[in-house]
Amino acid sequence: MMQGKKILLGITGSIAAYKAAYLVRMLKKEGADVKVIMTPAAKDFVSPLTLSTLSQHPVLTHLFDEQSWSNHVMLGRWADVMLLAPLSCNTLAKMANGQCDNLLLAVYLSATCPVVVAPAMDEDMWQHPATQENIQKIKANGNQVIPVEKGELASGLIGEGRMAEPEEIVRYLQEHFFLTQPLHGKKALVTAGPTYEPIDPVRFIGNRSSGKMGWAIANELKKRGAAVTLILGPSHLNIEPNGILVEKVNTADEMYRAALQNFATADIAIMAAAVADYTPEHPENEKIKKNYSTLQIQLTKTKDILKSLGQQKTKQQVLVGFALETNDEEKFAKQKLIEKNADLIVLNSLKDEGAGFGVDTNKITIFEKNGQVFRFDQQPKNIVAKDIIDTLIKLYYD
Repeated sequence: MMQGKKILLGITGSIAAYKAAYLVRMLKKEGADVKVIMTPAAKDFVSPLTLSTLSQHPVLTHLFDEQSWSNHVMLGRWADVMLLAPLSCNTLAKMANGQCDNLLLAVYLSATCPVVVAPAMDEDMWQHPATQENIQKIKANGNQVIPVEKGELASGLIGEGRMAEPEEIVRYLQEHFFLTQPLHGKKALVTAGPTYEPIDPVRFIGNRSSGKMGWAIANELKKRGAAVTLILGPSHLNIEPNGILVEKVNTADEMYRAALQNFATADIAIMAAAVADYTPEHPENEKIKKNYSTLQIQLTKTKDILKSLGQQKTKQQVLVGFALETNDEEKFAKQKLIEKNADLIVLNSLKDEGAGFGVDTNKITIFEKNGQVFRFDQQPKNIVAKDIIDTLIKLYYD
């Protein structure tokens, strides 16, 4: 996605500068050409030798070195994107007020490419009105700001001000500057969240699905150019559709009917919802009173949405299912792939820490109908969604 793209990385005097080495390595792995500029203070936190070795370019630090006087103009025109990470409070203030006392600031002021910054500082510095005013100033000048993260800071405090992790910075660059849209003109259907099967007007049978994975997939599809319809079960997610058509349902039967209705015109269908396998056969119209020592509820099977879509699927459609297992995970995932006539099955196991319902991370393995297997480490669900859609595009739309 970033093959051949030119990234100019500016590093300032912050303890987070040590992460710049990881950042350079990740950008290079994505295929980018990276050049590095450091402020004099940044050299106290990370070695120029390390960065020049990783970037395969000399690291520039001084405005008045033999070749640097012309470089501040040349570099700002060379880059596709200029990235300042970490951005210290001091350099932020200088940027906001147009100061130019080092090479990095000279390049910034003469850059003709987009500029993105990833601030890093202690919580009190970050929240100070002067800092927030400076952030607004550089935004007003057209710069993009990658949000800071909350966590342990160099001072030992816990709060906002951490620089975004290198993975998040790379993802931000990809999504905002280098993301292609190979799914433009395609229609995608996604199901997400749980279903609630009513026992009576008060009680229901449900599960712990939050809908986060399906929502992340819907967003990733939208970013890749697809027109997305999301069928969402009961969820507490605070979502902003952002061009995604959201159809809310409650029960497995409602999700079944909505999925079948939308599938006929879909090019891609990803069934990420955790649909109840059974539903009460005769829900009560009134609340069941606590008058009995035992209570029996007759359950009946719900309709199998993935299997039904698999039976209707054409050669032009791509159907993806999910398998959440607790034992013999790969066996059941491969079995599901065949029985449901799916093209891909995404497996996650409740045995894996940080995977499953209600959490912000997942760990998946993707099984393809012709026998290919793609394994991924535990990652945030938005990155997992990217891995799923990347795999889908590679297999069916490259």
